[in-house]
Amino acid sequence: MIKHIIFASFILAATLPSCRDKASPTAQYEEGEEHHDEHASATTAELTAEQMKSIQVKLGSIEKKQLTSSLKANGTLKVPNQNRATATTILGGIVKSISVQTGNVVHKGQVIATITNPSFIAMQEDYLNASAKADLAELELARQKQLQQGNAGALKSLQSAETELKILKNQRSSLRKQLEMIGINAGQLTAENIQSVVNIVSPLNGAISNVMVNIGTYADMNAPIAEIVDNSQLHLDLYVYEKDLQKLRKGQTIHFTLTNNPGQEYDADVYAISNTFESSTKAIAVHAMVKGNKDGLIDGMSITALVSLDKATVDAVPSEAIVSSEGLDYIFVVAPGGEKEKEEEGHEHEEHGHVHEAEKKGAAHDEGTTTFEKIPVRKGTSDVGYSEITLLKEIPKGALVVTNGAFFILAKMNNKGEAHQH
Repeated sequence: MIKHIIFASFILAATLPSCRDKASPTAQYEEGEEHHDEHASATTAELTAEQMKSIQVKLGSIEKKQLTSSLKANGTLKVPNQNRATATTILGGIVKSISVQTGNVVHKGQVIATITNPSFIAMQEDYLNASAKADLAELELARQKQLQQGNAGALKSLQSAETELKILKNQRSSLRKQLEMIGINAGQLTAENIQSVVNIVSPLNGAISNVMVNIGTYADMNAPIAEIVDNSQLHLDLYVYEKDLQKLRKGQTIHFTLTNNPGQEYDADVYAISNTFESSTKAIAVHAMVKGNKDGLIDGMSITALVSLDKATVDAVPSEAIVSSEGLDYIFVVAPGGEKEKEEEGHEHEEHGHVHEAEKKGAAHDEGTTTFEKIPVRKGTSDVGYSEITLLKEIPKGALVVTNGAFFILAKMNNKGEAHQH
């Protein structure tokens, strides 16, 4: 009995390998395809246009950045005093209208509010009266001169007429200046166009940063109505310590980001270095003029800056373009001819005649599908939103790099790999 059992076991063991050898070609191909797909998914991932839009994939290129031999410093954005102004009232009055609101861009001389006061009418009346009296005094002076020439008038009367005319001209000139200060054109003033309302205008080009009055409120003499800031001359003040002072000089380039929004980088050039210490921090202020687009920059914002100390440049990408997997760093690039290669692969399988209908559909590309390849890199210096990279695998010149959304592409690739392992 035992001999029969041993013999049956031997026959079964000998038969199993031959059964595996006789497995269908399709099964063998499917097994090979599984390993092939698993291998391919380790370095590439495919996204449709819709998927790229949903995860906000952005493409860029490897840039040259001055990230080495640099000095990091903190500071604030400032607008020079000559580029900020406060619109005020020369005389007090009731605010009748407000033409602007915070954030509006205004031009020099643009009306931003109006105020009214009975004293405005009295000033114009005084000016018109002084003008009329001065005109009469001129006629009187001319008459006295004629009398004096004919020895029919007294010298005292002539002198009195001259004095009266001078006084009236002085009054008229003074009232004219006062009217011009409150915005009334005295040269065009007549009894028919006396104004009860005067305009408050912007003293410079810029943007309204604050409005301090409401309609109907009384604005006292010299009271602020609105604040205007001109960001065209925006500069930043960096604060560095004594040990780093010798590293700085005029003309150096500064790359900086907003402390609360490090995604956008701006540039500035050093134009002055202070020769005194800040009393509160014992640091030295370095002044730099902001260059290029200043959208989103506001007076008083905190910034983080990188001062380039030499002209050395390195290959760099936005820091969020670099992803880590199993202790290594990678970037994703758009694979050259990815769609074409996939189509050719599909044709090869069809020639073998072992591809199922579902596999044929899976091999075909939808329009708008993009293939991304995972490229290993060595990460270097990181600052102001960028990181130095050294490519560990050659990529085509001008290859597009994923600058936003790389993490989601990596997650999709990892999920695909786990699915194949099952």
